[in-house]
Amino acid sequence: DRRCYAFFHPRLDGEPLIFVEVALTDAMSDSITPLLDETAAAADLTKATTAIFYSISNTQSGLRGVSFGDSLIKRVVETLKQEFPRLKTFATLSPIPGFRAWLGKQVPPEKLAAWDKPLELGPKAPARQELLAWAARYLGRELQDGKPLDPVARFHLGNGARIERINWAGDPSSKGLKQSFGLMVNYLYDLRRLDKHRALLAQGEIPMAGAVEELYR
Repeated sequence: DRRCYAFFHPRLDGEPLIFVEVALTDAMSDSITPLLDETAAAADLTKATTAIFYSISNTQSGLRGVSFGDSLIKRVVETLKQEFPRLKTFATLSPIPGFRAWLGKQVPPEKLAAWDKPLELGPKAPARQELLAWAARYLGRELQDGKPLDPVARFHLGNGARIERINWAGDPSSKGLKQSFGLMVNYLYDLRRLDKHRALLAQGEIPMAGAVEELYR
């Protein structure tokens, strides 16, 4: 229930330019923990309806800024659809690396302290809802030079994806808590709407699901 795809170049024998790791599941993933659990039982591939891109990495620092990701994701989607015709949903489970640093510039330190232990906040806790609202604003509103401020958002939205869902406690690791209070995001690749989403982004409008937009209204 896992795949890894990469682009290679003849002059870099066996070393990829970029690679993507994919999990085949029966629903859109909201937590990275089970995807990284090497002891977990394999999923039933006959029931897989969703491909989750949970790690996309450029490996060559000298090619930083050269985007192979768009082409790789398209090729992977085409390959997966041929092998697994039941797959209907193609999405990521992605970090939000710039969120905490950005939020620290928006609110005073005492406010930031209210989110020091986000995993202890219950589903209806006001602090939890407020943090989700800030995350939705960061991902859905904040632009720099006409592009999404968050680097991972810039990559996926630039490829035609849309913000589909923000996941509480998606990454409970120390790194995840430090970067984004444990929040992760699903970017949805709807193959019929990639060009439409790119056009919206070119007009300064970030494509997102209604449920995400509702978070900061």
